[in-house]
Amino acid sequence: MKVSEYATHDALGLAELIASGQVTASEVTEAAIAAIEELNPRLNAVIHKSYERARRQAAGTLPDGRFRGVPFLLKDLGCGNLAGDPHHWGTTFLRDADFRARTTSYLVERFLAAGLVVLGRTNVPELGAWAITEPRAYGSCRSPWNTDHCSGGSSGGAASAVAAAMVPIAHASDGGGSIRNPASQCGLVGLKPTRGRISLGPDIGEFWGGMVFEFALSRTVRDAAALLDCVHGTMPGDPYEAAPPRRAYASEVGRDPGRLRIGLLSSHEAGVHPDCSAAAESAARTLQSLGHHVEISSPPDLSGSTLFEHLVVVISSAQAREVELFSELLGRQLGPGDLDCDNWAVTQMGRQVSATRYLAALDAYQAYQRRMAAWWASGFDLLVTPTIAAPPPRIGEMIPDPAKPMDAFMRSGNLLVFCAPFNVTGQPAMSLPLHVNGAGLPIGVQLVSAFGREDLLIQVASQLEQAVPWAARRPAVDARAVGVRK
Repeated sequence: MKVSEYATHDALGLAELIASGQVTASEVTEAAIAAIEELNPRLNAVIHKSYERARRQAAGTLPDGRFRGVPFLLKDLGCGNLAGDPHHWGTTFLRDADFRARTTSYLVERFLAAGLVVLGRTNVPELGAWAITEPRAYGSCRSPWNTDHCSGGSSGGAASAVAAAMVPIAHASDGGGSIRNPASQCGLVGLKPTRGRISLGPDIGEFWGGMVFEFALSRTVRDAAALLDCVHGTMPGDPYEAAPPRRAYASEVGRDPGRLRIGLLSSHEAGVHPDCSAAAESAARTLQSLGHHVEISSPPDLSGSTLFEHLVVVISSAQAREVELFSELLGRQLGPGDLDCDNWAVTQMGRQVSATRYLAALDAYQAYQRRMAAWWASGFDLLVTPTIAAPPPRIGEMIPDPAKPMDAFMRSGNLLVFCAPFNVTGQPAMSLPLHVNGAGLPIGVQLVSAFGREDLLIQVASQLEQAVPWAARRPAVDARAVGVRK
């Protein structure tokens, strides 16, 4: 199978070719390996390769799952742990220790049961803390649309690989926008599911006070829907449980959602780049043309400054504990030389948070969640916002700098101002690649539904995918062009 042919198919398309016998899983795996070898030197998206295992997996008896034989990549962070694989969280200290995962997450078990073939692991920022992926441990990951620009974070490696069509779909996670932000920066579909929809076990119950979610990045809505069918569902001992869906998520693709009442964030929201406002406004016009009612309205507390104060308390406390756990794991105390300057500062900040201050922040989270939910309960079905507040940054612009303490931390927070609120509330949110700016860079638009309503997001996203087809767009670094005569 030629790389250029392989790369034209989404994940379900490849699965259908394999199931029909037109190609073998081994042929598809070889095409994916060739795509990574050709393009990754320009992007630095894949940092650990497991080709021989993937070849054995593809040639063996694969589970008869929905994605049997489809190439896949795991994020080198969080619930991307596969026993025996490197698992470095973007850090120099785990890299230098050649740390290997001791367990396999429930999510990875479900990816494997779906028939996905794991070819390697993707680049992430240190501790997953930044809105860009430029760790000291592995270097900068670049956007395939313009390699002078970032691919987002913390799922930046996954986004770069999927956008360049090295693989059709890849594992991603989201603690404050880390699925949706890279989706926006790389022109992909990025769904953050409802809290409790996907288990973080067995090693994690909740993370960052319930703000962390796991799933994937894809090029098509149907791939996201079908993969969600494969991996959703709680496991014994999980702290949260989302109500099961009424029907298969894949069946929501193309289903008529009826006429919806949709709120649009005002274009006068402070700090939003005009390209990002234009993307949301264009999406609103398209939704109106599809028969929906759209009006300027959004929850009053959406980007309130008080929320950021509580986010800092919870995230810094969680990071301090995370660093403590890594110290125990390595048998030595981690110090300022082990982390970038801002991550060390955040860790130190977290060590100063009292138990009562932490609980007060969680109380504030719960009150915020009720205020936000009231907007949907008042009669709105969806909210439309820019996914992020500015176009993709240039490489190097947001790397932590000792001369500018906490500047990178603050800039990441400002970029993700419309993402993080829905990590707090636990609502599902999806970034769609509906716009390209004058510089040729993707600009995502975020749709947010009420708690538990991924079905509605998928229905509307599939409407928009038909109305504003993004599949024909090609980045500058693209596996679909490998081996094609010019």
